Amino acid sequence: MSSSAGGGGAGGGGTDIASLLEKAKELDQLKKDQDDVVAEINKIHKKILQSPEMVDKSVDAILLKLRGLYTRAKDLSESEISASTTLIGLLDGLLQSGASTAQRKKIEVGEPKKKRIKSDTDTARFSAASMRNQLDQAANLKGEQVAARVKSDDEKDEWFVVKVIHFDKETKEYEVLDEEPGDDEESTQKKYKLPMSCIIPFPKKGDPSSAPDFGQGRQVLAVYPGTTALYRATVASHRKRKSDDYILEFDDDEEDGSLPQRAVPFYRVVALPEGHRQ
Repeated sequence: MSSSAGGGGAGGGGTDIASLLEKAKELDQLKKDQDDVVAEINKIHKKILQSPEMVDKSVDAILLKLRGLYTRAKDLSESEISASTTLIGLLDGLLQSGASTAQRKKIEVGEPKKKRIKSDTDTARFSAASMRNQLDQAANLKGEQVAARVKSDDEKDEWFVVKVIHFDKETKEYEVLDEEPGDDEESTQKKYKLPMSCIIPFPKKGDPSSAPDFGQGRQVLAVYPGTTALYRATVASHRKRKSDDYILEFDDDEEDGSLPQRAVPFYRVVALPEGHRQ
């Protein structure tokens, strides 16, 4: 009887070890995927430094590609954290179940595995540094006006110009102030706490060269003239200079059966968020 019970414990331990090794393989693949993404990002950075004139011609495509790569890097970092957490749980389970010395030897770290763990550690450091950089950039927006999605439901997203009061690095939330509430709201200024995904920084007014250049026909999110609300609009004509206003046609802005063209400063126009509802 005691022999049978011991066999069951070994089987359970073996299953846990198999799960642990499988999860370790997953971590290894995540590291390789992250290396590929970082290599792509570095290629684009190098290309920008070597051929700035090329960037001027296709800045939209480059910025969109970079955004996609950084989003992918963020997703991989989050997957890495999840896989690492699962591994810790499996290890804790093995330790608590009193796995035999022989079983533990199966997962002892040999030289090749040490190298892999070092690589995983390096990747974790890169991920942490990347996240710290994002948090520092968010904190630097204090006092700046940004575009904020203050309301969202199944039918409509509402975006307004707000001022950043504070960014909490722990909760990753912005505290923002709506300095000009609408006529249908209370006359007092309104504060919101919003996650990072609800905030889009505006281009710098004094630095047109750093602003994205949206071509004719591109859909954007822009501040409607005379208001602090942002709506979806289409770029009506190509701009000659980056400091020029955009000429936009706003959705649902019909007058006499046609859409009027309205001038909006470049520093009040941002990329249209994916899945925007209006």
